[in-house]
Amino acid sequence: MTLHRLAIDSAARHPDRLAVSCGGDTLTYRELDDAANRFANRLREHGVGRGDRVVLWSDKSVDMIAAMQGVLRLGAAYVPMDGTSPVARVTMLAADCGAAAVCTDAGRLAEAGTAIAGSAPCLDLHSPSTMDIDPVNEESDDRDLAYILYTSGSTGVPKGVCVSHRNARAFVDWAVAELAVGQHDRLANHAPLVFDLSVLDLYAAFAVGASVHLLAAELAYAPAQLVQFLYEERITIWYSVPSALVLMVRDGGLLERPAPAALRVVCFAGEPFPIGGVRSLAGWTDARLLNLYGPTETNVCTYHEVTPADLDRDRPVPIGRACSGDTVWAQRPDGTVAGRGDDGELVVTGPTVLLGYWGAPPQRGPYHTGDIVRVLDDGSFDYVGRRDHTVKVRGHRVGLGEVERTIAGHPDVDDVAVVLVGSGIEARLVAFVVPVRDRTPGPLAVKAHCARLLPSYALPEHVHIGPDLPRTGNGKLDRPALVRRHTELVARRAERGLVPAGQKGKAR
Repeated sequence: MTLHRLAIDSAARHPDRLAVSCGGDTLTYRELDDAANRFANRLREHGVGRGDRVVLWSDKSVDMIAAMQGVLRLGAAYVPMDGTSPVARVTMLAADCGAAAVCTDAGRLAEAGTAIAGSAPCLDLHSPSTMDIDPVNEESDDRDLAYILYTSGSTGVPKGVCVSHRNARAFVDWAVAELAVGQHDRLANHAPLVFDLSVLDLYAAFAVGASVHLLAAELAYAPAQLVQFLYEERITIWYSVPSALVLMVRDGGLLERPAPAALRVVCFAGEPFPIGGVRSLAGWTDARLLNLYGPTETNVCTYHEVTPADLDRDRPVPIGRACSGDTVWAQRPDGTVAGRGDDGELVVTGPTVLLGYWGAPPQRGPYHTGDIVRVLDDGSFDYVGRRDHTVKVRGHRVGLGEVERTIAGHPDVDDVAVVLVGSGIEARLVAFVVPVRDRTPGPLAVKAHCARLLPSYALPEHVHIGPDLPRTGNGKLDRPALVRRHTELVARRAERGLVPAGQKGKAR
């Protein structure tokens, strides 16, 4: 079954149930059905049809969700763009995917129309329509393209991840079954619509006639507002990157209130969750805690539900074992399958693996994630780090993930990131540490902790203590920003005479 059939079927079964809300705006399933049909008819008038791509460039709104559904009903594919994306990026990606239309809001329409004129018609995403509502449900195959999510790619050049209906449904169907999602559930949508985490929020709700509650982008990292949203919206299923949960605990007063009775599932994904944060959540709520893993190219391909034994670990919980119908294994550099206790690159095959990247040959065979994992005794996996986060320091190979896990084991550390600065003989490790609330671990204490557990060549030469770590728009760690932050901090210290100008790169 194709993705858009989920909301169509729920509209037939539960027309008056709440489908989606955002900032006070709401749509029932009947209203969502009507809005999607209106939008599909408008696109059809502009020549959009099966196989076309439609760029949707806007902030989160109920209209944005209706537009996504309208595009799918034509057998076309949507390409979401965040409202904060500059017009130059939208223009570039619209041209890259050969968009048949660009839909945005009135505030961006004039700018977009000027910039994209000649390549695709620009439509007002929120324009009311007086057209008759003709139901639209073009014949589609589950192997057809459903949407394209652009990622930055390892080279910094955006890559369009092409996802079919089958790819998405394999994950959604698994999630609905595993989380026992029902029509009375209220799912939070924290992630941007350009991020694959949002697929669970939207389509698991639509699959059963539940409701999804969109969190505006400007509130996504506002701790007090996040906590208020959780309680006021009576959320039953929460899914976000760990950094949002860390903020809610550290700065939002989450643990100072009784856990909401409605909350029954908390999922996290996108980055390792420091074990201290997991312990805090486990002691606060009886809700199920699940670590979901997978790159955009596979969506979620492994999962692990937190157990009491996990809370005794000194590192993040495992990423677990295969799900969504996929098969996963760890592969050694020589191509053989890694055994228990060994490390290797995680490889995925199965129904969630992407069709391919837009403009590139179709994906053939297994997908190599670039993530290094360790095979545990029960056959599940621990996340070790990125293949491209293995660095050389004075000739020694060091995994940044191993250093981060070690620092995260310090009782006063809430979050941590380690980066490599410099190159060759000047290469050195720099750690950025966010302390547990009301605690102040000093750089020397962090270094002493590392010295007890790591070889000398893997010790960070500089430790910065600060209130937060920079994040990308998707909430993931922004490592290039950390390198820039280090350079700025050292430069300031040099200006204050704390570091001789000629030794800026060797600051302790």
